[in-house]
Amino acid sequence: MHLLMDERGKRYLIKPGSGFESDVGIISPEVIEESQPGQVIETHLGRKVLVLKPNLSDYFELMERKCSILLPKDLGLISAYTGLPKGSRALDAGTGAGTVAMYLANLVGESGHVTTYEVREDFAEVAERNIRNFGFRNIELKNRDIKDGIDEEDLDLVFLDLPKPWEIMEDVHESLLRGGWAVFYNPYIEQVKLVHRIGSKAGFGDIRTFETIEREIEVRKQGTRPRTRMVGHTGYLTFMRKMI
Repeated sequence: MHLLMDERGKRYLIKPGSGFESDVGIISPEVIEESQPGQVIETHLGRKVLVLKPNLSDYFELMERKCSILLPKDLGLISAYTGLPKGSRALDAGTGAGTVAMYLANLVGESGHVTTYEVREDFAEVAERNIRNFGFRNIELKNRDIKDGIDEEDLDLVFLDLPKPWEIMEDVHESLLRGGWAVFYNPYIEQVKLVHRIGSKAGFGDIRTFETIEREIEVRKQGTRPRTRMVGHTGYLTFMRKMI
């Protein structure tokens, strides 16, 4: 897979065997396949295009999706707060486009493993393609409702992006190693209150909720200031640890 960037900074994710076509011109599949990261190639119109090796952040931004995905500001907090190391075993539900599953798989590495549950078949199909296209081999996708039961045991982390995650709180607790993390992503504070209350009853401790706000700084010749538009509320992240 190649990432191309034109003179305007616009990026294009090119799948193996595919060519490039845009308003800056055309590049054949053969030329793209023979190119190397860092190389500059030209379209048939003579416009220059830079070849890059796509990283996971590039892929998240450009990959196929049928739903919204977690943004970097929320993904980063998961790893920063839990400190999930390589070799860990993690679980994710619902999968959506596969963003969290792939992010966790990248963290745990080849020696670790991620299982992800998605109840919707159309979402599962998209996620399966995204996982396969980026080349992950340490992810197992299950097209089924996690409320029917969690098969996995001795997990280091469980991440839930579900409307009513408290319905499976006891199953989540049972599936985790002692000291393991449960992480919940919820858009509404009413959901967070229930997660706190039911999580504490289930045997979780060190329960904390965070909201991350992202504001980019705009640097121009005229001056430097925060951008007028910013990424405000997306969702609340609640972290809790299995204590008993």
